[in-house]
Amino acid sequence: MMVLLFGGVSPLAEAQNSGLLGNVAIDGSSTVYPISEAAASGFQKQYPQVKVSVGISGTGGGFKRFTVGDTDISDASRPIKDSEFKAARESGINFFELPVAYDGLTLVARKSNTWLNELTIEEIKTIFLAGSAAKKWSDVRKGWPDEEIRIFAPGTDSGTFDYFKEVVVGKTGASLRSDMSTSEDDNVLVTGVSGTPNSVGFFGVAYYDENKDKLKSVAIVNPKTGDAVSPTPETIESGTYAPFSRPLFIYVNSESFKRPEVRKFIGYYLQNAPKMASSAGYVALPASIYKEAMMRCRKDKTGTHYLTPELEKRTGPVTEIYQESNLVN
Repeated sequence: MMVLLFGGVSPLAEAQNSGLLGNVAIDGSSTVYPISEAAASGFQKQYPQVKVSVGISGTGGGFKRFTVGDTDISDASRPIKDSEFKAARESGINFFELPVAYDGLTLVARKSNTWLNELTIEEIKTIFLAGSAAKKWSDVRKGWPDEEIRIFAPGTDSGTFDYFKEVVVGKTGASLRSDMSTSEDDNVLVTGVSGTPNSVGFFGVAYYDENKDKLKSVAIVNPKTGDAVSPTPETIESGTYAPFSRPLFIYVNSESFKRPEVRKFIGYYLQNAPKMASSAGYVALPASIYKEAMMRCRKDKTGTHYLTPELEKRTGPVTEIYQESNLVN
């Protein structure tokens, strides 16, 4: 129960308490932003004298600030990297790693596009990998238009960009093509794709859901089953929307967590995360994950579950990785 994990105060008493003061500074992923902004808005209605600021400098940009102690919370659309973890260690920053939702990285095309309905991973590589990148759609699949490929993508500080690169490039050491139009603002990407014939782009499923009147999602052929799967709450949660289903996170500075306003905000965030995630167009995690996240804070269990003790990356379903036995601090 939240009342036991975060101070023993009932929700009613919290709602009536307008005396809490302070500031909570959040920055990072534009993908996680809608959830954190909803949390900030709801929390400030209960505690109007607490200012909660939410920035969108991208996952990488957020971690740059977080790992030197500039922010209390970092929104992240991917787990922390080894280099960022080392930077936090060097700065003496300990943190709680808290999953808050599932997302489905979504490839999108213009609404009026009648032929770009699905892509295989190999075709995605043909489009996006540097060196062998196709110039025209007819180079990707026979029968597609003999028209130039235009791409709109998140900026390189974005966790969405990192995750896409991880899936497409893998461990080959290759890079993504450099002639993409990039922006940290997903709304700019929506405008680019919707206004450009024969274009393709990618970002989190929530931004697609908000712009279905302008865009269409491109189904991804599951490498294991061969089925073309579109991003829906059911396919994202089940993992059949593969390999582009992913968890989203907030990282909380453990020293900041000692402040009453931060502690109560995190309690509010985790308690309301399932509802806020769904309202923002994402998918709620299993209840067991939120319970584990609460326990990390209650028991002061800092660190990451997504790196090994040798700081090598761990991959797999969040339900398997987010175990206390995997914690590295």
